[in-house]
Amino acid sequence: MAVARLKFLDKDEENLVHEQSLKCLNELGVAIHSPSVLKMLEDNGADIDHKKSVAKIPEEMVNEALKKAPKSIRLGARDPKRDLQLPVETYPYISTGGVTVNMHDFETGEERDATRKDLADFAKVADSLDPIDAFWPIVTVKDVPPNAHMVHELWVSLQNTTKHILGSLGSATIGVPDAKRQIAIGELISGSREELKKRPPFSILSCIIAPLTFEKGSAEAQVEYARAGVPVISMSMSLGGMSSPVTVAGTILNANSENLASLVITQTAAPGAPHIYSAESTIINMKTGFIDYMAVEYPLISSAVGQMAMRYGLPKMTGCMGIDAESIGNPTQFGETAASVMTTMSGTDLCSGAGGVDNDRSCALEQVVVDAYIWEDFRAFMREFEISEKTFAFNVMKEVGHGNTFLTHPHTMKNFKNEIFFRNKRMELYGATLSNKMVIDAKAVVKKALKEHRVEPIDKDIVRKGDQIIKEYEKEFDI
Repeated sequence: MAVARLKFLDKDEENLVHEQSLKCLNELGVAIHSPSVLKMLEDNGADIDHKKSVAKIPEEMVNEALKKAPKSIRLGARDPKRDLQLPVETYPYISTGGVTVNMHDFETGEERDATRKDLADFAKVADSLDPIDAFWPIVTVKDVPPNAHMVHELWVSLQNTTKHILGSLGSATIGVPDAKRQIAIGELISGSREELKKRPPFSILSCIIAPLTFEKGSAEAQVEYARAGVPVISMSMSLGGMSSPVTVAGTILNANSENLASLVITQTAAPGAPHIYSAESTIINMKTGFIDYMAVEYPLISSAVGQMAMRYGLPKMTGCMGIDAESIGNPTQFGETAASVMTTMSGTDLCSGAGGVDNDRSCALEQVVVDAYIWEDFRAFMREFEISEKTFAFNVMKEVGHGNTFLTHPHTMKNFKNEIFFRNKRMELYGATLSNKMVIDAKAVVKKALKEHRVEPIDKDIVRKGDQIIKEYEKEFDI
């Protein structure tokens, strides 16, 4: 089957990225601010400078990690029908964005802190939208103790959607204590540690601090998650000109090296543990110093890292789906919108980003709907097409003959609905650039979902046990 993909590197360039990544890991190494993770790597062949907390990773360790890493992963969901199987064959699965610090109030439009109730609303709306395949806890809730917010966010999300919870950021807070509570909640939902490993209901994001640095809590939590069978998403956010070289090639090299280093950590800790290659790497806006998700270079970098993940046979999250403009709607020029959306054609299996506003500084319920509907249109570009003797329809060409029309031939009537995508007229409003006219309609969709959509509830006894896990966690750490 033919599926559209954006390709940036030729085969020789792929080889060069790989060779330079091996050189980078072996000669420069990665900083890992965790004595226990450094010791684990040292015991398995890495050259450790304990004073600088730097691990130099030889090619043999990278090759071994690539060999051990699973090439396909099932991301579980509370509803088994909503499980996600990686890799995908056509267009990627998409999710909401994550860790925004504010939200736009649905009634007033004012920016404010988010609560667990807001997160529950986001999860419920996402649960109701067919184009949204997974839910990333999109807001940082402020009505809980700060150091426990990520455990709360996972628990609230699980209760308000039956879809997979993608990229929970448990590894970025306290570290292992946080990870253990999230794993306990996952076991509670799954029924046991073994069932958690078979169909993990959530995955976690282990963000590398570019350039080439792993913080203590994140690295140690990554080991904990890997041993529990929770999929690790090793996201590199290399920013050309700031945390990676300003050249596109240098940013690609940094992102690929960070992913390989993260894979080595996961596979050394737990051979065969599920691991997802990931990057949201782009350049910085040289005028503002901010991350630029609408840069022309962004889809090119995404395509390159997607090719590298494909070369290694790893499941991947190397694209982003969301307008993420300064205000709700699609108030961006066509080229800027295209730059972001084209990353979904990188060959990626997963994309996050729906619902974000202003470079994920904030988010909005209406924006989740806008992004989901735009994706419903755009994903048609990546559906499968059969290229074969049958679909060439050469016999039909012979029957129609030179200079005549195929419009009235039975073959056209029989096949046109399978071959041609017909846009929903309503979607034209959502796809209009430099527009916020769709927001009123999106608000109506949100109101309907919050009022009428039903999410299958979790058993009350399980809810009670989950609440107790969080309560004891807060008490234990005097949060």
